[in-house]
Amino acid sequence: MSRIGKKPIPVPDGVKVQIEEAQVTVEGPKGTLTQAFAPELQVQLVEGQLLVERPNDERQMRSLHGLTRALLNNMVVGVTEGYVITLEISGTGYKAELQEQKLVLNLGFSHPVVVEPPAGVEFEVNTRANTVTVRGIDKQVVGQVAANIRAWRPVEPYLGKGIRYQGERVRRKAGKAGKV
Repeated sequence: MSRIGKKPIPVPDGVKVQIEEAQVTVEGPKGTLTQAFAPELQVQLVEGQLLVERPNDERQMRSLHGLTRALLNNMVVGVTEGYVITLEISGTGYKAELQEQKLVLNLGFSHPVVVEPPAGVEFEVNTRANTVTVRGIDKQVVGQVAANIRAWRPVEPYLGKGIRYQGERVRRKAGKAGKV
């Protein structure tokens, strides 16, 4: 039995859940999210809790069971609290700024990199700490946007310059030994 899949998801006050066949819509104070799921799985709202049940113990159903429950939980958390990922920019001359809602990054290229936020995602820049905060209600979209920003200049292991997630540890390498 899936340990994740059989856990109930508590639905807090102020969150409305609509279940229509294989589609679930969660509406909360921060916004609305809709997700389609495998039609074989049954999603039920019982006494303020979402339950996911699978029809049999086939390998495919077992894997979809836990996935569906995790996605539903992410939707409920997203519309109540939201998701935040902070990126740190380090390196001489590397900086970020906001122009209207667009994120403009100077990362040592001959041109600035402009990142437009998708719907439901906001950027916040702290120029003192040289950090970029990505906020939104959809965990997948927030994570993908942060990964796309980081992909422009990942941290290199010799000098530690680049964009990293907050708290990410980068294993540093020694440079050339040189003549002694």
